[in-house]
Amino acid sequence: MADSEGALPTLDEADLAVLEAVGRRRSAAAGEFLFHEGDPGYDFFAVRSGAVEISVRTGEGDRVIARHGPGRFLGELNLLTGTRLTVSARVVEPGEVIQVPRGELRGLLAAHPRLGDTILAAFLARREELITAAASAIRLVGSRFDPETRRLREFLVRNRIGHEWLDPEMDAHVEGALRELGVAAAELPVVIVSGTVLRRPATGELAEYLGMVVADLPHRSFDLVVVGAGPAGLAAAVYGASEGLETLLVDQVAAGGQAGTTSRIENYLGFPTGISGDDLTLRALTQAEKFGAAVTVPCSAASLREEAGHLVVRLSNGTDVAGRAVIAATGAHYRRLASERLADFEGRGVFYAATASEAQVCAPSPVVVVGGGNSAGQAALFLAEAGSPVTVVIRGDDLGASMSRYLVERIEQHPRITVRTGAQVTALDGGEALQAVTISHAGGDSVTPCAGLFSFIGADPAAGWLSGCAELDASGFLLTDRDLSDAQLGERWRVLGRRPLPFETSHPGLFAAGDVRSGSTKRVAAAVGEGSAAVRSVHRYLAFIH
Repeated sequence: MADSEGALPTLDEADLAVLEAVGRRRSAAAGEFLFHEGDPGYDFFAVRSGAVEISVRTGEGDRVIARHGPGRFLGELNLLTGTRLTVSARVVEPGEVIQVPRGELRGLLAAHPRLGDTILAAFLARREELITAAASAIRLVGSRFDPETRRLREFLVRNRIGHEWLDPEMDAHVEGALRELGVAAAELPVVIVSGTVLRRPATGELAEYLGMVVADLPHRSFDLVVVGAGPAGLAAAVYGASEGLETLLVDQVAAGGQAGTTSRIENYLGFPTGISGDDLTLRALTQAEKFGAAVTVPCSAASLREEAGHLVVRLSNGTDVAGRAVIAATGAHYRRLASERLADFEGRGVFYAATASEAQVCAPSPVVVVGGGNSAGQAALFLAEAGSPVTVVIRGDDLGASMSRYLVERIEQHPRITVRTGAQVTALDGGEALQAVTISHAGGDSVTPCAGLFSFIGADPAAGWLSGCAELDASGFLLTDRDLSDAQLGERWRVLGRRPLPFETSHPGLFAAGDVRSGSTKRVAAAVGEGSAAVRSVHRYLAFIH
């Protein structure tokens, strides 16, 4: 493991003394394992003397990816998230280590900011390196044309879990490996992790094995439950946890929302050269977990009810979690094209996000991006840079009507991007996967070869889980505070003797932030601001009920 971006810092005596004050110094014998691949959790270790090697299991045996000597420390982001280990730590030179219980680590990070920053920066850098260095620890085997394979791959990629993807249709050696494992073709896709073979797992089953689900939490009641981990939800989790609220953050797929799939965000304050949605998400998620927020994916909210003074969110896996307050930050989802064969190609050429995994499947073949917003513009540029000729299709006559000027200028200047205005995709064609689309315009119809159709048209609010608990506007977005009329509030609010707080819905204690809220500005910075401001109202609400 290279020391990229501070992955391998050396602690001084003062730092080691801080660690020893909250942990214990003990001897470590040569050959001892401090933790094993597949362990559900582990403690934080710093090396006082001797040496420890970090290794990952490969098809050819164990491979050493890092060596830690005196002053170095072990671990990466899963020390905060609690996910299952994909590497092992073995003492190769006897000496002493300082062992800090995982439960004490968060307090240490908060109480000693300089040391905490060093540790967190190393954890972040190591996660980036492990995505490739330890990829062989988790192997996904499945066809690129199989929607289930794509779903699992999207889950692993978006949750920053290093893995190796093996396509039996592209690699003849895979079939032999599957025979050795006793896996039949009908059982694909499979995920092989820590010697365990998960056959056709749902993303929830894989997440449970990796230790990412709500079942791994010690209890089911919180001060604040944040539903949706886009920019608004992440901000709410960071501010809620940092201000002392016991906070749970849940999301259907992965943290980041639509912003998490954006290749480059250039209009976010403080990042003049831009930042990818992936990087911004990882940093925000690390902040939330640093302050003690519990995070669980993939778990979507199925319903909401009030019970014993709490708002109870029923998750898609049947689990109930209760919050003294709830922030709905479930955002919006792109609408589906009105095409007869759309369902045939979803996951087989029709996509609703443009990430590295989609680009890998499509490049260098031509692709079509439908939509005229910023997400569509960023997707077009990303796919073009990945090597695909891109056709952007919009209904209107002006690309700049709903897209930021800097994106319009880049699209117009890019040699691999063509813009078709006053047009729409009306038909999809192909066999096992998408091969072409029909684009209709004033001059007639034209068939365009296409390995990937990326749909970014309109957005519908993800508010169905609220079970009618809150008032919506005509388009289904959540109404809050000043947008609620007296008639919509009713007798309950007259008894309370107050109007809704900023970002509070028509149901006391239920708040909304980000794209799901009526009247919100559909930008990352605005969503972050709403999520953090909503927490201020949550504090005021909790003070009222006491």
